[in-house]
Amino acid sequence: MRFTRLIAGLTTAGLLGLAPVAISSPAEAAVTYTTSSSIAASASQVIYGEDDLSINGAVLTAAGGSVYYGSVALQVYSAKNPVWTTIQTDDSAGSYFFFDIKPDSNSLYKVVYSGTTASNGDVYTPSESAPLAVGVQRKVVLKNPRGTLIKGKVTPDYGKKPIKVQKKVGKKWKKYKTFKTSKAGKYSFKLPAPRRGKWKWKITVKGDASYTTWSTTGTTYSYRSVAPRVSVK
Repeated sequence: MRFTRLIAGLTTAGLLGLAPVAISSPAEAAVTYTTSSSIAASASQVIYGEDDLSINGAVLTAAGGSVYYGSVALQVYSAKNPVWTTIQTDDSAGSYFFFDIKPDSNSLYKVVYSGTTASNGDVYTPSESAPLAVGVQRKVVLKNPRGTLIKGKVTPDYGKKPIKVQKKVGKKWKKYKTFKTSKAGKYSFKLPAPRRGKWKWKITVKGDASYTTWSTTGTTYSYRSVAPRVSVK
């Protein structure tokens, strides 16, 4: 009986001396997120050499969450440079802004997201926005220094080109005359005025592949003992 008790005591002592074994939980698997990029502009059309354009947007996951990793590039494809070219970058993919953009001709803009792998192993796929069109009007200086004289200048690239003048007859615009600019884009012409009432006119600088059409309207009128005048909007 004593021998049996001794063995039991030794066995118990051995069990109490065992070191505990830590059990670790499995690591979370990395996630791959499909992204999409958006783009918006402050205006759909600007005047050459005068207006600035700003563009903004965001990179989102398919579930609508903001992506704060990676960078975006703003690219332009213009009538004067028909190659997609990066003009600005932003490291804040989740919400980005681009400022002080001056288009030199009709242009398409898009934002390209680089995609990245976060420190926890999550992957964000590359994406790019749909192209956004922005039109550019030529700069048209129009002056009415006296009477019914109209003069000014059209820039850029509008030498020896037409300026169309229409007269409103009833509810329709009817062709009146087409004038041509000088080699430097300057123009000068007079519009007739009625003895009574007013005549309404439309002056148009035709657009092309590089620039959108520009037009304005105005009126000529006469008053007794006063020279004919023109009013242009």
